[in-house]
Amino acid sequence: MYRFFEQLSSRIAAPFAGETKRNSKVWQCHCGQSIFFANTQCLACSSALGYLPQQGKLVSLEASGQPNTWRLTDEPQAGLYRRCANLDTPAACNWLVPSLDTSEFCSACSLNRTIPDLSIPENAGRWCKVETAKRRLVAQLIALGLTVISKDQDEEAGLAFDFVGVDLEGKMPTTGHANGLITLNIEEADDAHREAMRVQLHEPYRTLLGHFRHEVGHYYWDRLIADTHWQDNFRNLFGDDRASYAEALEHHYQNGAPAGWQQHFVSAYATMHPWEDWAETWAHYLHMMDAVDTALGFGMSARDMDLDYQPFPLETLYDPQHPGGPAFLSFVNAWIELAGMLNELSRSMGQADFYPFVLSPSVITKLHFIHLVIQQAGGKADEVLQAQ
Repeated sequence: MYRFFEQLSSRIAAPFAGETKRNSKVWQCHCGQSIFFANTQCLACSSALGYLPQQGKLVSLEASGQPNTWRLTDEPQAGLYRRCANLDTPAACNWLVPSLDTSEFCSACSLNRTIPDLSIPENAGRWCKVETAKRRLVAQLIALGLTVISKDQDEEAGLAFDFVGVDLEGKMPTTGHANGLITLNIEEADDAHREAMRVQLHEPYRTLLGHFRHEVGHYYWDRLIADTHWQDNFRNLFGDDRASYAEALEHHYQNGAPAGWQQHFVSAYATMHPWEDWAETWAHYLHMMDAVDTALGFGMSARDMDLDYQPFPLETLYDPQHPGGPAFLSFVNAWIELAGMLNELSRSMGQADFYPFVLSPSVITKLHFIHLVIQQAGGKADEVLQAQ
């Protein structure tokens, strides 16, 4: 039995044995132990760990000899860092801040405008879950090269988060986005509450990370689409954003999605208004990019499986002649195969599908449009594809 587990451990560790060129989601402590995105300490050697958001990697740390500062164990010449002030709070943040930075918080925690009321016992655990999801969001945005600035830096163009519960009048907050402020009902961190809302709203999928990816899509629509050269192309593809949002909302909740919506939209909610179509498709783009990147980082592949999927042709793309088109199409087709494999794994455990959506050619066209917008804005989306 011991030999079986020893062999199994060797097979699991094999993808990480050598240096890779891609930005993996698993790293190695200086002692050789695998370490992961949310880790604050190595379980093998007890070394302190910290995440470098701009480099997109988790590193082991050693005391610098100066108060509250650390150096990178494997790169001591890289300078000194402080650990985020939220490390020892329920947020359990493991991100690093350059020692010369005047902020006590990292680039993710500095986006917080309102944190949950921690006098409510349940809110400590809720906040931890929320921050874990938010850090994954921010890390991905940085990896794509997108600008992530707080409202403290730029009130007009910055981003901020309010994590709130019932107000003094007993009114529940509404999760949403307004002028760069993303509000989240902290009860969304409770599995039972979130599942009840999912059922009530007839959603196939509802997660904290999904919330963040959707709402930040609205934020980047304001930054990257509104009043830019992309706006007319957006309207041709997603619809006219000048349509009344209030009327669209009322119509959607009274009548639901139109028949046959699956041919043109990634979700029923996306049919409500062009803004929601953009935000839903944006969220799925981030889902897909992160999931494929993570799977390949762990050495997973559906390439050798006989799933009998017809790959999408170049003509499906928003710009079939774009030089990066084949790489994007390979990514999409890899995602279709991977999602099929993961859905079957979920079913074998008696769980709901990992990815309960079907991507139509129209949705692929919209996803490619979003990719091109992100690539132009951040300059790194193609690099993420090439690494895959």
